[in-house]
Amino acid sequence: ILTVEDPIEYMFRHQKSIVGQREVGIDTLSYDNALREAMREAPDVVMIGEVRDRDTMEHAISYADTGHLCLTTLHAVNTYQALDRIINMFPPEGKNQILMDLSLNLRAVISQRLVPSRNGGRVPAVEVLLNSPYISELIRRGDLHEARDAVAKGSKDGMQTFDQSLFQLYHAGEIDFETALDHADSRSDLEWRINFGGGVDAAAGPPEETEDLEFPEGPEEAPSQ
Repeated sequence: ILTVEDPIEYMFRHQKSIVGQREVGIDTLSYDNALREAMREAPDVVMIGEVRDRDTMEHAISYADTGHLCLTTLHAVNTYQALDRIINMFPPEGKNQILMDLSLNLRAVISQRLVPSRNGGRVPAVEVLLNSPYISELIRRGDLHEARDAVAKGSKDGMQTFDQSLFQLYHAGEIDFETALDHADSRSDLEWRINFGGGVDAAAGPPEETEDLEFPEGPEEAPSQ
């Protein structure tokens, strides 16, 4: 496992794997320099501390495309904004290629918010997007605006939106009503579901109009790995 970080925040001990950590500014000149040389070490897993520019993202996608597990972080409000940020790092003429690369190589996008809990600590609200066949097709077509609804309806595959996560935390008694609403993507939708809705799948939003509940049927999906 090779990590490139700026700075290193946690020192990993060798256990079932050998972990090599590189700090930008100390062990290497830049992310770009470290990532260009990374393949010389033949890593199985590459962890990039943060994607800040197109060059770093190109390296990440290249590693994934050659069969390496690549993990990284970037700043975004939620999972679908993360996808949008990645795509907007590239020029318009490269958009089709990056959409194809993401649709084939992406495995998951996980976003979290640390929410005040009832006991005075913090509890994570977690949004999970998995690259199911339907999500992959949405990415390939560039229909990212449909991703939120696909995630909301993908609980059987292990996906969930922030509002669904907050819905679970509230009903588990870990956060209070106002905290749930304050951290929701759609305050009114979550409030409606808490007051009148049912289970986790219901937290996707209230049935305002019939057409809002109609989504394209994707192919029969196998569980995401």
